[in-house]
Amino acid sequence: MPVTDWLLFALLLIPAAATLLPLYGHDHWSVRIFDFPRQQIILLGLAALLCTALFRHSDSFLLSGAMLAAAGALVWQLVQISPYTRLYKPQVLSYRGADDGRTISILAANVLTPNRRTELLCRQIDQYRPDIVLTLESDAWWETQLAHLETDYGWTVKVPLDNLYGMHLYSRLPLRNAQVLYRVRDDIPSIHAEVCLPGGDWIHIFCLHPMPPSPTESDTATERDGELLLVGREIAAHDYSCLVFGDLNDVAWSHTSRLFRRISGLLDPRIGRGFYNTFHAGWWFLRWPLDHIYHSNDFMVSDLQVLPHIGSDHFPVYGKFQYRPRVEKHQPEPEIHEGDHAEAAEKIDAADPIHERERVEYPGAAPPAGPQSKQP
Repeated sequence: MPVTDWLLFALLLIPAAATLLPLYGHDHWSVRIFDFPRQQIILLGLAALLCTALFRHSDSFLLSGAMLAAAGALVWQLVQISPYTRLYKPQVLSYRGADDGRTISILAANVLTPNRRTELLCRQIDQYRPDIVLTLESDAWWETQLAHLETDYGWTVKVPLDNLYGMHLYSRLPLRNAQVLYRVRDDIPSIHAEVCLPGGDWIHIFCLHPMPPSPTESDTATERDGELLLVGREIAAHDYSCLVFGDLNDVAWSHTSRLFRRISGLLDPRIGRGFYNTFHAGWWFLRWPLDHIYHSNDFMVSDLQVLPHIGSDHFPVYGKFQYRPRVEKHQPEPEIHEGDHAEAAEKIDAADPIHERERVEYPGAAPPAGPQSKQP
């Protein structure tokens, strides 16, 4: 083949290889990183096919085979992301009624520890007035800067850390049984609490920020996958009415995210509505959905938005949800596949969980109670 055709051949192999590598199932970051840029792989595949169609100089079988491989990769990638387009039926029903005491709104923001644009986040909190604010990567400096929120948000869980995994939870709504949990590492916290909706219903919330697979953090996705699946298994075991939110350091369409939803029975309000890309805020050409709000099938969605830039590498995400237990029959839980429980157990065991807990107590709060199941 001419040199031009060899270059086209190499270009065609990139989207094909980027598609095949994650199917291998290895946990190393160099493999799992290709779970993220599916939209970019599609664009690269289209560009490679177009260039080959315009500039090829031979009828080489090798080049034609590479074109078929790139086209197959393109189709496969489109199938993976298609649920997050308007072509799909929304998984979660929209709620258009008035607030009735069963509404909860959440603003979750990875603030980026060295970021100092606190006024941008505070402006969004003032504008949207969410019931719950979760900050991630927040350290002691951020805690000081956000101290004024406690005038309106009287229930807080504060875990200031300078390792990029601090988190702060601010709630207008009463909390009980709040715990800071270290599920797989003693320096990676998560929060589990019960929240009382204005009408008196208690629901559970899980705030997460597991470590991603990357050359600068974790060599593998083992611990991230294990933490997500630990939470999913706990939710399923207790049949919680709950919301799970935070920077999960995984994309919505990855194998692990889909397994998490099947294991937990949680729904994704983005399905049928859009990508809601939150990272990277500074690179428009490399963006994907890393910040998530999942919920049990007894919630409807009133609002879901990615908010403007706050100086971080993540955009904040805002969601407003209506607790409506009777809607469960119209929003079935994801169908679990044969082997899902075994796979989840294997991934959890590989993460070698430590299960450390710190209980958070509140003067005057409701007395501690055991885990609650979904309410009729």
